[in-house]
Amino acid sequence: MTKNILKEKYNQEVVFKMKEKFGYKNIMAVPRILKVSLNSGIGKYLKEKEAVDAIVQDFKMISGQKPILSKARKSVSGFKIRQGQAVGVSVTLRGNRMWDFMQKLISSTLPRFRDFQGIEQKNFDDQGNLNMVVKEHIVFPEITAENVKDIFGVQVSIINSARTKKEGIELFRMLGFPIRND
Repeated sequence: MTKNILKEKYNQEVVFKMKEKFGYKNIMAVPRILKVSLNSGIGKYLKEKEAVDAIVQDFKMISGQKPILSKARKSVSGFKIRQGQAVGVSVTLRGNRMWDFMQKLISSTLPRFRDFQGIEQKNFDDQGNLNMVVKEHIVFPEITAENVKDIFGVQVSIINSARTKKEGIELFRMLGFPIRND
């Protein structure tokens, strides 16, 4: 099993810097990353079975684990959706897969964005969780753009245990996320 550089950086540097900066009395009070959630809506591909299968396969390659198909809770005739029909794909990553995904996001995915200026601070909620959208899934290094027929967006939510937006932003900044100074 390979060591994760980001996890080691968190354990060896970030915890102590956060404790010093925010005055936590115990290292267990320092905010930590809890999970990474990836979501995508497949609404416009509902009629095409092979497009949905391709999206599920791409999600599997991006995340490293099998995604769950989200089902519609009720029928909506305006959108031609029936109750129980698959309308989304989601994956929740924890543990080593979570750290591996975040390492990949920082080092290879974000630099591939066109005209990327850094993550805006408006992408953080009041608890310091990061929510961002990857408009085209082909920026992930596992996806070969030549083999892709349908491009879809992916919502990435990184949930942490911070209590304030300021603590959350500082945690992500210390981990190496490129965050803008707005």
